[in-house]
Amino acid sequence: MSHKIAIIGLGYVGLPLAVEFSKKFQVIGLDINQTRVKELENNIDITREVSSKELKEVKDLAFTTNPLDIKNSNIYIITVPTPIDKFKTPNLKPLISASNMVGNVLSEGDVVIYESTVYPGCTEEVCVPALEKSSKLKFNKDFFCGYSPERINPGDSVRKVHNIIKITSGSNPSTAKIVDDLYNEIVTVGTHLASSIKVAEAGKIIENTQRDVNISLINELALIFDKLNIDTTEVLEAAGTKWNFLPFRPGLVGGHCIGVDPYYLTHKAESVGYYPEVILSGRRINDNMGIHIANKIVKLMVQGSHVIKGAKVLVLGLTFKENCPDIRNTRVIDVIKELRSFGMNVDTYDPYASKEEVKHEYDEELIDTINSAYDVIVLAVGHDKFKKLDYNKLKRNDASILYDVKSFLPKEIVTDRL
Repeated sequence: MSHKIAIIGLGYVGLPLAVEFSKKFQVIGLDINQTRVKELENNIDITREVSSKELKEVKDLAFTTNPLDIKNSNIYIITVPTPIDKFKTPNLKPLISASNMVGNVLSEGDVVIYESTVYPGCTEEVCVPALEKSSKLKFNKDFFCGYSPERINPGDSVRKVHNIIKITSGSNPSTAKIVDDLYNEIVTVGTHLASSIKVAEAGKIIENTQRDVNISLINELALIFDKLNIDTTEVLEAAGTKWNFLPFRPGLVGGHCIGVDPYYLTHKAESVGYYPEVILSGRRINDNMGIHIANKIVKLMVQGSHVIKGAKVLVLGLTFKENCPDIRNTRVIDVIKELRSFGMNVDTYDPYASKEEVKHEYDEELIDTINSAYDVIVLAVGHDKFKKLDYNKLKRNDASILYDVKSFLPKEIVTDRL
């Protein structure tokens, strides 16, 4: 079968996927963000997932903001975000909008594949009706669907689309084979064909739910050890000498996956009458870690006889993970807001994050360079560039506090760490 592929959504998931598929097929990538498309046409990827060199070398890949440009495709892959709203419930608007957009250009025999992380049943219960309504076609008769969840790891230069095993599925056996064969064209380490779309959806969402629960356990242990005046990192290093101890670390849990996906699963669970206690308790612990860190810093200041109101604070890092420009759902912002609530003056420095994006998403102004000395320095994200900083020069005096959220710096130079 000769495939013409359209990728809808050109972010951290869609762009690398489009580049890989363009090595084998004719691909067109669509994004509603005109600035994003213009940058890609100029071989610039601000996510840093694809280099300018790679973009220059691709041949069968075009970019557009016009939905009519994708109508000659026969494979549509939707990779739009699936965020949560302020009430921690799934926001399916981007997914429904993308489904309607594809439905308007859908033809008989086409296959629509979803990569966005959703709760089990979402593809067939929410996306398919949107496709049917906008296309006037019948599901599993005129058009077909697949689900192959993204497994990208932003900022990872080793694990990429081609060398991460891909879960695949289809709305019937023949479609499942089409989807599986398609991804096997670009995934060198193979695929796992799930028995149904629901199984594939569930398989994806528990990957991140499992990590979230494991990190919440370590965060709770960190809270306990803090009260016992025991160094959490030292405890974990000791426990880690056993071969089957899992190497999780405490910290802020943000990003587009771990801090979001569990709410999709709990939303679905509650809709069928089950209240998921373990998952939600873990979410509460992780969501409150920013407040705990800020309060711990205030206690250290009180113990050191610092004046809290008006104190100058430097927060190093705002992205949700190290060596990556992704600021989605970063929980560093919780630390910043809580410190400001005590009347402190907080500067935030992150050489990876986009100043414009940070301003738009969080109304936060990043500083360009560090030109001041501070009463408190908070190492919030373990960017490699922060290893080269001279922390003595960043301190106002010897009494200044250096708090290490990531256990990133040598223990002997920090005041305390999570």
